[in-house]
Amino acid sequence: MSNPFDLKGKVALVTGGAQGIGAAISAKLAEAGANVICADFAPMAAESTAAMDAAVAKTGGKWWYLQANLTAKGAPQKVIDEAVALAGQVDILANVAGTIRRAPFLEHTEEDFDFVMQINLYAPMYLSQAFCRHVVGRNGKGKIINICSMLSYQGGILVPGYTASKHGIAGITKLIANEMGAKGINCNGIAPGYIATANTAPIRADAARNQAILDRIPVGRWGEPEDLAGTAVFLASSASDYVNGAIVNVDGGWQAR
Repeated sequence: MSNPFDLKGKVALVTGGAQGIGAAISAKLAEAGANVICADFAPMAAESTAAMDAAVAKTGGKWWYLQANLTAKGAPQKVIDEAVALAGQVDILANVAGTIRRAPFLEHTEEDFDFVMQINLYAPMYLSQAFCRHVVGRNGKGKIINICSMLSYQGGILVPGYTASKHGIAGITKLIANEMGAKGINCNGIAPGYIATANTAPIRADAARNQAILDRIPVGRWGEPEDLAGTAVFLASSASDYVNGAIVNVDGGWQAR
């Protein structure tokens, strides 16, 4: 029986692939057999490079780093075009790149709101659009994985732009699923719980808030980027061919409380 999680012959483009959640997903996709393009504004972190080298050494695959500034005009189409030039095609798009800016609602600036929306919502929207045109144009099949959030459901505090963008990406995920499912493209989201990354470092540094969060998580710990990677492989693979428009919570049980 063939392995439904096998990604050999597939090409995955992962934005935010140089570090954190994006790097963990990139490495796991590579371990599953995919050729992977890690697109990021930041240089590839040393540990991420080592992880990618180790992953492709096991499978005989390839990986590339692609420098990408998702706030630049025309960037989404350019990123897809450059990825296709590198690898010949793209079968899987993981929109992982994200940012956050914290300030009370009454002090949250237009500049901060717009910047977060640009990275977290507009870039995934237009990357997905360019990706779908590419897949449909070659009569292929594709998978889109968007990173949602617990704040796709909740309001949160001190993060107006982030909350708006994560509600938005949940909606766009379902819209793309509705329109593109019949064209051979599945679109799903992953909603991480509290994950130990650079974006959450200020919360973890606040002893009282950190403890309050831990008290609500049934598994009793913060998540690690690697905790999301297996779900990404599932959503990228043929194992999820009838999963479309879903948002999968990977949160240690946070939503169950």
